[in-house]
Amino acid sequence: MTLYVNLKTVPVYICYQNINLCHRRICAREAANVCVRPANDPRPEAEHHRACCEESTAMERPQGCVFITYEMVTLNRAITIDTSAILQEKQKSYIYLTHTTNREQESLASGFTIKTRKELHKAARKFIEISSRVLLRPLDERLSHLDADPQECALWMLLKKSCSADRAVRQQAVQELAQNHHWQDYQYQTAAQVIDQRTAVALARMPNVDLRFFLPPPPLPRTDDDISLEDGLRQLLASLPQSEVDQCVQYFTSLALRESSQSLASQRGGLWCFGGNGLPYAQSLTSTPSEKVETFCLQALVQHSKVQSHCDHIVANGGLQLLQRIFQLRRDSPKIQSNIVRIIGNLTLNDSLHTAIVQSGWVAVLAEMIQSPHIKQASHAARALANLDRDAVRQKYQDGVYIMHPQCRTNQPVKADVLFVHGLLGAAFKTWRQKDLDVAEDDKVEGVREDYTECWPKSWLAADCPNLRILSVEYDTHLSDWKAKCPAENQRKSLAFRSQELLRKLKDAGVGDRPVVWVAHSMGGLLVKKMLLDAAKDPDLSPLIKNTKGILFYSVPHHGTFMAEYSVNARYLLFPSIEVKELCRDSPALRDLHENFLNIAKEQEFKVLSFAETLPTYIGPMLKILVVPSKSADLGIGDLIQVDVDHLNICKPETKDSFLYKRTLQFIRDALGGQRIK
Repeated sequence: MTLYVNLKTVPVYICYQNINLCHRRICAREAANVCVRPANDPRPEAEHHRACCEESTAMERPQGCVFITYEMVTLNRAITIDTSAILQEKQKSYIYLTHTTNREQESLASGFTIKTRKELHKAARKFIEISSRVLLRPLDERLSHLDADPQECALWMLLKKSCSADRAVRQQAVQELAQNHHWQDYQYQTAAQVIDQRTAVALARMPNVDLRFFLPPPPLPRTDDDISLEDGLRQLLASLPQSEVDQCVQYFTSLALRESSQSLASQRGGLWCFGGNGLPYAQSLTSTPSEKVETFCLQALVQHSKVQSHCDHIVANGGLQLLQRIFQLRRDSPKIQSNIVRIIGNLTLNDSLHTAIVQSGWVAVLAEMIQSPHIKQASHAARALANLDRDAVRQKYQDGVYIMHPQCRTNQPVKADVLFVHGLLGAAFKTWRQKDLDVAEDDKVEGVREDYTECWPKSWLAADCPNLRILSVEYDTHLSDWKAKCPAENQRKSLAFRSQELLRKLKDAGVGDRPVVWVAHSMGGLLVKKMLLDAAKDPDLSPLIKNTKGILFYSVPHHGTFMAEYSVNARYLLFPSIEVKELCRDSPALRDLHENFLNIAKEQEFKVLSFAETLPTYIGPMLKILVVPSKSADLGIGDLIQVDVDHLNICKPETKDSFLYKRTLQFIRDALGGQRIK
């Protein structure tokens, strides 16, 4: 252990063992005499020094340096530092002072010893006490003598607490680390190298955490110049097994592997699609950029990442590094980045892969992305980090279940869940945006745009009810079979299939463990009704029924819709998919669903509120229809409120002060007990 101390301009070098110093005084005459030990003297230091002292009265010493000895003793039994460096040191320390002239020596010697002792004792005690507090002493012990500024060791104290065996101590330490913004840059860099995996993930989930806490992603391995990102993705897809995936994943993966960039460009006349996001066949290479092909391959990889055994293959074959490379190179493509983080979120469902994910630098990426102003990207990152944070989150968020609030760690207890379920052609985020702006009046619009939100449940509802956990679910829907090219797609789109799939995902997310309010738009309301009916038949899901307190329906076609009845002309245009066919007015399946749900709703005393549209909706340039008439939107229980909007905007409040939002907020509060959620 080595300690350097500067006494004004006099350099001092100290070597010591076992902590404390016992000072042996020397007089001015002794200080003026110099003992110089030759470099080749084989005698131990102590023997050489004693010999020098015995001879000092008999002979004049040559001019040189003052030799002061501090013997090391144990000040008390409690303080020890068990390091190999200290054990190797000798039991004496040596202080070498630069030579001064004979005239200066005599005047300085008398006061120098006392001053040196004072400064050295202070420096040694400061180091000892800091070391003992950080490395040895119990965290709650207070030392009686402290020369060090508490801020100097505060960072290290918090870092040690973050590794405590006590979960509450760990979480408090992480919170204090994130909230203290007075650290210097070198302290952030030191902390980034010291923190363990659990602490890094916890810090990434703290609100507005300083990104200097995280090490940048490690350098990526060099690749051959002739291997493009697209080729890397194709190689990764080719390495994945085709087992344990449904026919749609096999179908699209085989297309991605079979077709080259040139053949993609030459084909025409259709759409490849996952979730309604199509990749048009182009007529030339210039109209099919590599980003499009990468997006298509990434969407296929998303499907593979839903299979646990495939996740192991993705990681083992360098998928984390490949995705990191694409993510860094495609920072100008939110769509590609969202798909990549969606894949990472699926990988985080496997606890065995957490270490590989952290070591490949994804925590730093997710910590930055969760602070993004883009709600979709932030929500993808929040889901991945929540799945990584096994110290604070016991639930797991499957693909298609997104946390709108709280996306970070919070001290506020969650008292209830609100689930948002979109309808036909909807999505987890875009369905719940604020009403689209009218750009007719530029000056007026500019003032409104500052407050415009892409997701009012996250921006408005979370602020008004911070004790809620707000979730949004997403499932693929198609209005027309033009966008359903997979041969097995129709079997996956029925209400029965989606109900079972979402119930499993919601159970993993802990939905049903606390009071629940459902908010659904259009076909999403039918899906909610089907899920509650299925849950009532499953004993494992009975808590979901008991804890459902209310359901809010936005233009839900309880009795069907006219859209499915447009026969010849409309059918040529739409080729109605199975979702649309299930909405046929007064169909037997729809009637059974409605009657059975009414029985459960009355038995469980669900609170119900329904909104109905009164304005027609444009379906393409040729069709303008009232998608869900008020009669069909009336469940038969609860209140029915008609609103002068069309089907698409019935779930998009114009402002936070609009009637649509205020009535929604009031219903949620009433269903959950009023003041409890404020």
